[in-house]
Amino acid sequence: MAVETKPQTFFAGPWAAQEHNGGSEELGVEYPISEESDLPLVVQEFPEGGLAAWSTAFGSFLILFCSLGYTSSFGVYRDFYTRHYLIHETSFAISFIGSFNGFLGSALSLISGSLYDRGYFYHLVITGSLLQSFSLFMLSLAKPNQYYQVFLTHSLGAGIALGLLRVPSLAVISHYFKRKRTRVMTFVTLGSSLGAIVYSIMLNNLFNGRVGFANGVRASAWLTSALLLVACLCMRTRLDPPTTPVNYIAVARKCLRDVPFIFAIVGAFFFEIGLYYPTSFLQLDSIKHGIGNTFSFYSLVILNASSSVGRVTAGYIAAFTGVPNLTVIAAISCGSLILGMIGLGSLTSVVILGVLFGYCAGVYASIVGPLVATLTLNPSELGGWMGIYFFIGGFGNLIGNPISGALLTSKYIWWKPALFSGIVSLAGAAMYIFMRFIYIRRQKKHESTRERQCRDTVETVYDGHRGTSTKQAN
Repeated sequence: MAVETKPQTFFAGPWAAQEHNGGSEELGVEYPISEESDLPLVVQEFPEGGLAAWSTAFGSFLILFCSLGYTSSFGVYRDFYTRHYLIHETSFAISFIGSFNGFLGSALSLISGSLYDRGYFYHLVITGSLLQSFSLFMLSLAKPNQYYQVFLTHSLGAGIALGLLRVPSLAVISHYFKRKRTRVMTFVTLGSSLGAIVYSIMLNNLFNGRVGFANGVRASAWLTSALLLVACLCMRTRLDPPTTPVNYIAVARKCLRDVPFIFAIVGAFFFEIGLYYPTSFLQLDSIKHGIGNTFSFYSLVILNASSSVGRVTAGYIAAFTGVPNLTVIAAISCGSLILGMIGLGSLTSVVILGVLFGYCAGVYASIVGPLVATLTLNPSELGGWMGIYFFIGGFGNLIGNPISGALLTSKYIWWKPALFSGIVSLAGAAMYIFMRFIYIRRQKKHESTRERQCRDTVETVYDGHRGTSTKQAN
């Protein structure tokens, strides 16, 4: 006996937007859903608020504040490692600490996403929080010029923690919000930018003051531990996991045959090779060009504050430009501004580049999620497509800063890494342009096909009705 079905609307996520409707609205796709369906996000009732919903959103905000925000403050560590703590190491080796941390945060999204789909939300959040705190406390015990101690704690330990925390803290928002999801996600992702601002100010003042490195890291570890404890107490899941989780192997085969998505992941790989050059080197670049230490310590604060504004406004801009268009604009702007760092040499140039690049980088960071959602063919596979996208892009993050550090050399030849990072970022932007062109052409083809099918359906119904009328008249 066939199972009775009725069409319901399945909402894939907060950003599933289409180019033709401005790129900022949620994507509603009609699927026949049976009573035996195990899809977890079939739209029935979303609280759209309430104590549990907002406390979970606040917990997600704190998770990103303490994990991705801390990672984004690596420029402070890089400056201190280079000038004081790891003075015998090459710029390549120091850069690898931050880049490997960021790579693990992206690459482990595949694993944490799969575990999240299987209902291991609390296991991921608690384990990641404990590991983040433990890694920072162990980093405070690392001795000067002991590279392996710094790498194991700051790069490996904190990187794994970031990879475990990132996906669950974002995905759980979909349990409570549908209509307000985009705005809530904007609030949550602000945590990473605000965390970068707070930790940059805190660590700079502690490291370069009377407190010193060990106690400074320990103080940041206590703050992080307290905030993560609050986050774990606030966050709650609402929906049961699916009985049949998404098959990531099948999803990978499907998305890697999709031409626009292939151009998107190639673009992400090249773009992220150069994207993190300013955040890692701006403070050191400023100091080495003779700009005062006090102001240089706040160069990353300026960049991250501007990034916060970019993250907030990205959704409103995408409503007018569309998601693919805004991605291209942000990528070209970032690449051009990275090239502009060749001319950095004064306080004014640091402020201008920090503000402009921070804003464009914030827009890009907010729009990559909606971009993947736009390209995803089946909304129920959105998590798999995002995991693959971030995994491939993570390799660009892995190799980008070490290459820039090698080009910089101990003589601090600044134009070489800036030129390399700018060119490779613009190469990624070119891939995004090809992605947009093919995606728009496919959309137009699909629209013409739908119009033709609708026309044929109308003609068939009309012919059938006319035949019935003729038969009745006879």
